[in-house]
Amino acid sequence: MKKHAYYAAAALALASSCFSALAGSWQQNVATGGFNKVHIYTPDSVSAIGQGRGLLLVLHGCTQAVDAYLTANLAQAAEQYGLVIAVPDAMNKAGFGCWSYWQGTKARSAGDYKNLISLATTLTANSSYQIDPNQVYIAGLSSGAAFANTTACLAPDIFAGMGVSAGPSIGTSSNGALGPCESADVASRCAQYAGSYASHFSSQIASIAQGRSDTTVNLCYNEQNATGMADLYNVARLSGENLISEGAGRTADESLWQDGRVSMLWLNNVNHAWSGGQGASGAYISGSGINYASYLGQYFRDNNQRVNRNSAPELTNIIVNQNNSTINVSGNVSDADGDSITVSASFTDSLNQTQDVAAVPDANGNFNLSSPALPDDWYQLTVIATDNVGLSSAPYQTSVLLGPPPPASAPELTNLNVTTDGQCATATGRVFDLNRDLAGVSADFSNGRVDATITGDQFSARGCNLPGGVNTVLITASDNEGLYTTEQVSFDIDAGQNATLDQHISAGRLDYTNYANCYLEYSTASFILREQHVSGNQCRWQDDDGSCFGPTQSCSNNGGGDSEPQPADCVQFSTNNYSHKLAGRAYSTGNPYAPDYFASGSNTALAGSTWGINTLHSSNSDYWQVGNCPQ
Repeated sequence: MKKHAYYAAAALALASSCFSALAGSWQQNVATGGFNKVHIYTPDSVSAIGQGRGLLLVLHGCTQAVDAYLTANLAQAAEQYGLVIAVPDAMNKAGFGCWSYWQGTKARSAGDYKNLISLATTLTANSSYQIDPNQVYIAGLSSGAAFANTTACLAPDIFAGMGVSAGPSIGTSSNGALGPCESADVASRCAQYAGSYASHFSSQIASIAQGRSDTTVNLCYNEQNATGMADLYNVARLSGENLISEGAGRTADESLWQDGRVSMLWLNNVNHAWSGGQGASGAYISGSGINYASYLGQYFRDNNQRVNRNSAPELTNIIVNQNNSTINVSGNVSDADGDSITVSASFTDSLNQTQDVAAVPDANGNFNLSSPALPDDWYQLTVIATDNVGLSSAPYQTSVLLGPPPPASAPELTNLNVTTDGQCATATGRVFDLNRDLAGVSADFSNGRVDATITGDQFSARGCNLPGGVNTVLITASDNEGLYTTEQVSFDIDAGQNATLDQHISAGRLDYTNYANCYLEYSTASFILREQHVSGNQCRWQDDDGSCFGPTQSCSNNGGGDSEPQPADCVQFSTNNYSHKLAGRAYSTGNPYAPDYFASGSNTALAGSTWGINTLHSSNSDYWQVGNCPQ
């Protein structure tokens, strides 16, 4: 029936409002905040303090690929303490793939300092991550630790805390990292870097750590960094030490300063590595010590000076039912601080029109809310409890259908895209199911099927170890009625050139300028280089983390993939008019409950209204015509 067009519009509106970050999973190789490659973990949990989640940037060490942190138990810490964790690959590396803490201008607008500030503010501004701006932190290992410390000094207004693991003191030279200890006035240098932002040090905190068995970076820096930050914060050291233990010999010795403003750890049984805890592995990742990321999560939670420690209300036992044209909501709300509470509910229809109601719970926290009389439609219901100091509970959200359900139809796939990195490919897109009974989305790569991760109406599926050259992925969306839709997408995989260092040099992909970095990382073993575009017709060969790279030279077009665009084949789709519109093949005008539909590009009228079935074909995604592809 034509009047059911609003069901589809409502379902689309509800789906687009859902949380879009991939909760409980890694997003790998994200280009954001000035970096080309960032691994981001978004937990299912939220922080126990403040509002939403914390954010922890983790900076790699010299010769260390960011991929090593995928197996460093960061996800465990993220889930424990409600931390979004972002691991960026440095853009402006110094020798041996280091963060260049000893080089260049130390300013908020310079190089990777600018990029880290941008990364923090960009992720915080993205509401899907739900990051509390008062819980933004930065940490790192070795050169990454010194760079994290410098960045936190440059921007104490942004970074509420830092974690400095095996880092040379700020302002020291590259020789000081591997040689004798260089004396540094950490407090004076940090204050100088901050300039007009120095007042924010009054609420910043710092954790300083180093492995007792570290033979790479001089052990003097651990004490020098801790006392330097304590001098800057003007706090006194507390007497005694605490033993931090995770069992099985994984321990650390902790010293604290007043109000938890500074902590210093000696990580037992850890050499020059990020201490990842039991099961951690990877280059410069130690499984012999405590999980330092988890320690940081607890340290930041317990000592953050910027969050409001008042607790937000908590909603429980929510029950939603319908009575003819009315939606009724009941439940319970509690507040640990005993603040007075107001509970509000909003009902948003397919035209994004919202009606709000509110109530004060009884003495036991019980509440009942009823919508006004509503017409048949899909409704987005949002319930929030707010206390008298302005803190709000996590929202309760669900969708409610008033009236008869829409007709059965297969899920729709749109906005399909495949991105590649190395021999991996990630298929993404949008899936829409009018009947709300989506069973799942799968992606069939050449080497097997992958079940997609679905968040809201967005899906993502990643396949790796794919063969070089032209590949295809078959994407299938199915519902619980057995109806399904399939789409095939082609993409190119660059398998790169696999050879030893000397062979790469002989082939002209590398030269001796960057020989030390490459040899330190790969020695005589074979490794893969891929040709990366620089500008114009200029390219360079480099490994996956960009630490081993050759000279900029004319592109060879041997890096994989087609250099010229291939002509598009004609494609055709037969489905209802609304689904054509959803996929961008058609548009509508007129009465929203019984619209007229037209083919995009040709503007040809389509027979029927919302549920009319038509076939459209195109050899250009911007120009669609009625009928089958010409033979």
